[in-house]
Amino acid sequence: MEFFNKFIKKISDDKPKDDGKGKAPSKGSTPPYYGTITPDPNFSASRDAAALQRAIEAKGVDESAITEILARRTNAQRQQIKAAYENDTGKDLVKTLKSVLKSHYEDTVVALLMNPAQYDAYELRQAMKGLGTNEKVLNEILGTRSNHEIRLLKTAFKEAYGAELEHNIKGDTSGHYETALLALSKTSRSEDQDIDDGLAKSDAKALYEAGEKKIGTVYSVFIDILTSRSEAQLCKIFKQYDKLGTQGFPKALEHEMKGDVEDCLMTLVKAAWNKPAYFAERLHLAMKGAWANCNTLTRILVSRSEVDLKKILQEYKRMYGKTLQEDINVETKGDYVKILLALCGDH
Repeated sequence: MEFFNKFIKKISDDKPKDDGKGKAPSKGSTPPYYGTITPDPNFSASRDAAALQRAIEAKGVDESAITEILARRTNAQRQQIKAAYENDTGKDLVKTLKSVLKSHYEDTVVALLMNPAQYDAYELRQAMKGLGTNEKVLNEILGTRSNHEIRLLKTAFKEAYGAELEHNIKGDTSGHYETALLALSKTSRSEDQDIDDGLAKSDAKALYEAGEKKIGTVYSVFIDILTSRSEAQLCKIFKQYDKLGTQGFPKALEHEMKGDVEDCLMTLVKAAWNKPAYFAERLHLAMKGAWANCNTLTRILVSRSEVDLKKILQEYKRMYGKTLQEDINVETKGDYVKILLALCGDH
């Protein structure tokens, strides 16, 4: 709860001013780039493929060389390297690397060689594979991706595993939680940046009457509104709710919900208000305790490295008073720490 309360206070009292929610970009303007990985201006797929071959065949394997190549290239460039490697050697690069690498370093290298949709699909599959379900992974991915990204990962999921994502969700979840995930999987969520003040007021009233104002909770109202409105519209709803409830909406949601559905809907709340801060919190919690959750570290750093990792690094420092890199250095080791720091943009 300490981290939850700290997070809610931060996003409520100190929302970044440059997130542009509710405003369309200026016509013809190029949106700012917040990724830590940029295209190598002197890129040569065949040269990188040859360098990887030398690194793989070196005595003991040259992990530093592998990191320097794969963590300093964009995903599009990595896909070209994969093709060049197979063309030049007749071997599959991923299978070759998996045969010589190990542990969390291997997982990160393999993740870097998938395209974003394939990696999201893979992580969702792993979250639902075998006994038990990793609900936080489902919430993180489905609660933070755009409609387009979810459509792409659904296609990748079907191609890789021969089943519809929704089928797996139905088999591994139930009740209100299943309903929320399936709603997000429909890719029908509004992404309109124009805010409807009247709708925000009526939605805030509906949420208040479905929860705080009555005994019991009408889950369907919370699920319908939170999974269908745009992030910009949700922020307006939260502000309107402040005029009705005795507590802010995040606190009301915490009190009205429980279990997996609460975490799913809270993900939508946090991501709408400040997505980089949501990921910063996830990274911080991944390094809290006796053992670091390396799967979470890898997934977030790889998947956000060409999206908003610079902002995540800024939020982490703002929320916790130290850099993400400092904590990574303490909680991880060896070649794994080096590749994570490279993804953070460290040289």
